[in-house]
Amino acid sequence: MELFLHQVLAGLATGGIYACMALAVVMIYQAIDHLNFAQGEMAMFSTFIAWQLIQWGLPYWLAFGATIAISFVAGVAIERVVLKPLHNAPVLSHVVAFIALLAILNSAAGFIWDYTIKSFPTPFGNGPLFEQGLMSKHDGGMIAVTLLMLAFLYLFFRHTRIGLAMRAAAANPESARLAGIRVGWMTALGWGMAAAIGSVAGMLIAPVVFLEPNMMLSILLYGFAGAVVGGLTSPGGAVLGGFLVGIVENLAGTYIPVVGREMKLTIALFIIVAVLCVKPSGLFGRPIVTRV
Repeated sequence: MELFLHQVLAGLATGGIYACMALAVVMIYQAIDHLNFAQGEMAMFSTFIAWQLIQWGLPYWLAFGATIAISFVAGVAIERVVLKPLHNAPVLSHVVAFIALLAILNSAAGFIWDYTIKSFPTPFGNGPLFEQGLMSKHDGGMIAVTLLMLAFLYLFFRHTRIGLAMRAAAANPESARLAGIRVGWMTALGWGMAAAIGSVAGMLIAPVVFLEPNMMLSILLYGFAGAVVGGLTSPGGAVLGGFLVGIVENLAGTYIPVVGREMKLTIALFIIVAVLCVKPSGLFGRPIVTRV
């Protein structure tokens, strides 16, 4: 029972990171109806920026906040410079642009900071959070930061004019334009927020997986799995899906001998395929109906 509880709590900790990635994926999907395959590399690059700021002597939390701000501005810039000209382009053009962005960010990070593995500090400590040792302080900190960020986003989208405008622009761009909402800039803000959310995920997971240019590949797959499980049209569902994927991954790696630690990544891929086969819109997503 203690092992089961430990794996569930550890799954909640990593699931919080997957939830952040899933939320970032869903925010961009709702804005442009495409998946951003470079989301993980954007988070990785932001984490390297945070590491560099810390190396220059900035306190952790100051570097944390500065990185979020830099990531937000960079996300807006990417949408304005790269994605805006492709607004009416075919889907394949968007896919190629995302793959190119992924390769550029990965290569740039390797060129600037090289491919050697670096340690990233944690402000929460590495000791046990409880006397039983069921969860580390860093795991507890990850869950707390994730929940605080999700609460902030909930309040932002429910109780601010900009948040409501972003929701309207994502739900019905044509009606939003008629209401005077600048849909293009709402999309850019969505990209900025997705980049900022991804940077938080990168900085929280870096102390666990260590910092290097390929650190976010598996995390992005888990984020995609969480988004698909919860529903690409449901931000709240994507968050819940991320937590579910984290728990299922940990329990499967512990109790299914065939899976083990080496094949835990296949759990994310299996979940994606299984959910798409049974419920393509996700557990909480709404079916998309097209009039023909």
